[in-house]
Parts: sequence; C-alpha cells; structure tokens
Amino acid sequence: MKGHYLSRFRPYVFLSVVMCTVLLSVNTFAYEPSSREIGARSAVIMDGDKVLYAKNPTFKQPPASTTKLVTAMVVLDHMKPHDVVTITDNAARLHSPNLALREGERFYVKDLLSLLLMRSVNGAAVAFAEAVSGDEKDFVALMNAKARSIGATDTRFINSHGLPGEGQYITAYDLADIMRRSLDYCLIKETINTKTKTVSSLDGRTFILSNTNKLLWSDDDLVGGKTGFTNAARHCLAFAAEKGDNTLVAALLGDGRRSDLWRDAKFVLSKGHDISESNSKPVIYYSTVADEKVVKIAKTNRTGKGKKHKSKRHKTGKGSRTDNIAALDMAQDTQGDDANNDMAKKSKAKKSKAQAHNVKSEKSKQAAKKPAPCRTAYKGGKQKNCTSVRSSNSNVFQVVLATSSDNTQSIGG
Repeated sequence: MKGHYLSRFRPYVFLSVVMCTVLLSVNTFAYEPSSREIGARSAVIMDGDKVLYAKNPTFKQPPASTTKLVTAMVVLDHMKPHDVVTITDNAARLHSPNLALREGERFYVKDLLSLLLMRSVNGAAVAFAEAVSGDEKDFVALMNAKARSIGATDTRFINSHGLPGEGQYITAYDLADIMRRSLDYCLIKETINTKTKTVSSLDGRTFILSNTNKLLWSDDDLVGGKTGFTNAARHCLAFAAEKGDNTLVAALLGDGRRSDLWRDAKFVLSKGHDISESNSKPVIYYSTVADEKVVKIAKTNRTGKGKKHKSKRHKTGKGSRTDNIAALDMAQDTQGDDANNDMAKKSKAKKSKAQAHNVKSEKSKQAAKKPAPCRTAYKGGKQKNCTSVRSSNSNVFQVVLATSSDNTQSIGG
C-alpha cells in the first residue's frame, strides 16, 4: 500500500528535478548583451588595423565633442606645450556648459588642453583655432586635412568643437582610427588618462578638473578617451585600453543615455578582447537605423539600392585600412539597405512640409537678420546638471558633474 502511494508521486518528483536542473543551468551563465541590444547606433573595436567587433561601423553620424581629439592633434602639430594662448572674444562668448572662459585670459597650451579634453570646454577649442590659424574656418580646413591624412575619409568637420551644425559627420570606424592616432601625441595620451587635475591660467584663476570619462575610475586597463554629446549625436565615446601586449581602440556613437554608454563600452571592450585572445574571426553586425534621428549627409553620402534586409552577422579578416573599409561596405551593401538613404528621404519629406510654414514667417525672419551671439546659439544644452563650485578663494573653481539624471547631459561633453 505504501509503495503504491509513493509511485503516484514519482512523475512529479522527476519533473521537479528536471526543472531545478534547468534553472541552475540558466543561472550559471551571466547575462551578456548581444550586438542587437547595444544601445549605441554604431560601435567598433580594433586591434591596430584589424576590426574585432562592430555594429554599423560605417554609418555616418554627428561627431559631437569627439571632434576635439582632432582639434588637439592639429594644435600640437603647430604649437608647443608651453606656448601661451590668449582667450579671444569669440572663445569667451561660446557656450560651454562646464565653465566660462574670460576674454584676455591666458593659458599655457598644456593647461588649456586639459580644459579641452578633460572637461570638453568649447571655448578652449575656438581659442586654439584662432591661436593657430587666426580664424576658425582656416583651422577647420587643417582639421579636415588631418583627418584625410589619417585615412578618415568618411569624416568631415565644420567647427573646432563639435557643436551642432549641418554638414559634419563621422563614422565609428573613422573615430576609432582617430583615437588610435591621437595616442601618438604624448601630451594627449597623458591628458585623457588623467582623472583629476588642477590647472591655472597665467592670470591666477585656478580650476580643479574631473574627467568626463568615468570609465577611468572603473577600468585600470583604460588608456583614456573622449566623450561627446549633442541632442542629435546623443552620447558618444572614443577610448583605448591596454590588454596584455595589445592596445585596443574603440568608438561608440549615438547611445541614448550616459549610463548605457558606459555599459556598452565595457561590453564592446570585453567582446573585442575575447575575440583577440581566442584569435576568432571578427564579427560585423548591421542593423536597421533608418528610424533614428541622425545628421543630414549631403552629396557626399553613399546611397544603397534594394529591398530592406534582415539583420545578419558578417565576418572579416585582417587587412589594410582600404581593405577593411571595402569589406565593411560590401557587407553592408549585400544586405540591400542604406539607413542613411532612408533617413535622407524622411528628412526631405519633413523639409517639404516645413517650407509652407517658413514662407509665412519669411517677413519676420527678414526683420531679425541680426545673428544671435555664440553663447545663445547652442542653448539646447541643459546646464542644470553641471555645477561649478566656487571655493573660499574666489579665483578657484571646482568643475564637477552633478549627480542628476544621465538623460540631461549638457551639450559639449
């Protein structure tokens, strides 16, 4: 009787054992986001010229303040660390969410470079541009020439700081290459690797700086990097890390939140390192990004033909930069979808819709021909999450990021 009673429960005992085994197996593996789950519109990690892992690596987007890496390289091509730069009226008036520069204030190049790369001060970029070339437009020509010399052929700058404007763009592939080349400049490498620093103007004003790249506090392998943000570009990052004997460089463009940017950067670095260590074939992933809000690319943009595709993974091997770009383009073309082209069509439709409204307001625009000063030209940035703390010494400013929502990152950094 007792044996018959126990036999009734045998199937349930077996089922319970199976369920427990499955649950334990699932919990054994840590969650790892796939390429589809990376919030950034595009990302790439490279070991030298070899692409290890990427998502939409040749998709053109606004560069935001990652622009300043090229600004810094051009400056050091023409100036020495102890040369003196005087802040011009244009530089002082330009919107910088983190701190305000003063007209006539003087800095050594090395100290102003800290403001540029650690705190992403927009006015510092203009001051450098005018010190080197006398005019920002001429300096931007040098920046674009520098990008071309590096091989960043899918990159174009329109200013020295990366603030919003039509006609500027970069790809994650180009940005990673720019990041790698910037490490050849010892002063840039030293500056972007610095967590905190105190710098002073030659006129006695002191700044206590904290680097906008918070990965420096969480990864000892990190060599450094440059952050960026505008509403159109969203959150961006170029960075480098030393893994064993290798220096890996990476770039992420278009992440939705700053916290997601850090998470995605860690994932991309881990994935790249795993592929490099195991000597596995690189993986290139393309997704549909036509519904994303991105920069308008004029005649320089490539357009694709064919029907929409299903997302696929593509593999590529090591080769020259030209071979890598050709492989990336071929992989993208075989999917029959050019997200930039779809975005251009949407942009054209919006433009046509807006023209009717623009005609009505033409007279009011004619009456307001006087341009806005630089400090208000980029008022889309939210300054409330940035704090400048004045110490007991009125000439000492501690520049930090307030702990507000990472959705309200100020324009520039």
